[in-house]
Amino acid sequence: MDTPRVLLDGLAYVESPRWHDGRLWFAHWGTGEVVAVDLDGRSEVVAHGPPGLGWSIDWLPDGRLLVTGPELLRQEPDGSMVVHADLSAVADQNWNEIVVDGRGNIYVNGFGFDFLGGAPPEPGIIALVTPDGTARCVATEIDFPNGMVITPDNSTLIISESFAGRLTAFDIGADGGLSNRRVWADNVGPDGICLDADGAIWTQAADTRTHTGRADSPEGACVRVEEGGTVLQRIEHDRAIFAAMLGGPDRSTLFMLAAEWRGTEDVESAIAARTGQVLVADAPAPGVGWPGRAGQSNSALTHR
Repeated sequence: MDTPRVLLDGLAYVESPRWHDGRLWFAHWGTGEVVAVDLDGRSEVVAHGPPGLGWSIDWLPDGRLLVTGPELLRQEPDGSMVVHADLSAVADQNWNEIVVDGRGNIYVNGFGFDFLGGAPPEPGIIALVTPDGTARCVATEIDFPNGMVITPDNSTLIISESFAGRLTAFDIGADGGLSNRRVWADNVGPDGICLDADGAIWTQAADTRTHTGRADSPEGACVRVEEGGTVLQRIEHDRAIFAAMLGGPDRSTLFMLAAEWRGTEDVESAIAARTGQVLVADAPAPGVGWPGRAGQSNSALTHR
């Protein structure tokens, strides 16, 4: 695979990449911005999110933007942000990652402890918001819930359990509920992930400096793994890679969001240093499933 090239730099922390309407959109943490960039590197601020870290974006089937954070918000056609669903009865916590499936079901995850403040870790949850606005908890005991993908047939949800170093899969029921929890891949360092047509997932490696604490470890690495954990491809970089997304006209461009990670104690200095980047590389298989392009039908996944 080609060495990735820098599409956009000079950013703060960057997360939640999504390919939408011909551009890559992402959450620009530390600035409260949602930014979109085209394949020529032209970018603009297209919406706003919470001022801090730990929030993500996706879209309803009708194209309205959703933003997580203290609440699940929806952007209206006039640009205003309104509460999409009341999640307070599900849990009192910050909502982190989000994915909307092909039926309009919204899955959000979160946790209740103060990660940046150094509080002891507590398990997180996955909540479901159905198209009628009903919200309920569908999975518990998630070890730092992070990025999620859903297969194109709406049958399987796979989530990053970052503190456990694994990808975990669930079957999705007709009512959107999750069951049959199982390990999809171990020995990874997952954060923001994406799924391709071969059934492989692009995720983050577990042998980087953040995980090992060793100076001789690579700063950042993104790996393509198949179910069971076999690594098929690997890309290294000089700073941490937080998330990956397949996009472009045929969803065969791999976008990676990267920045220097200086630990929870130095978040503000890292934001001020503006080391964030959007990287691109050619991918061996196109993206499928969700997150995907809102309103776009997804091709069938090749089952192994």
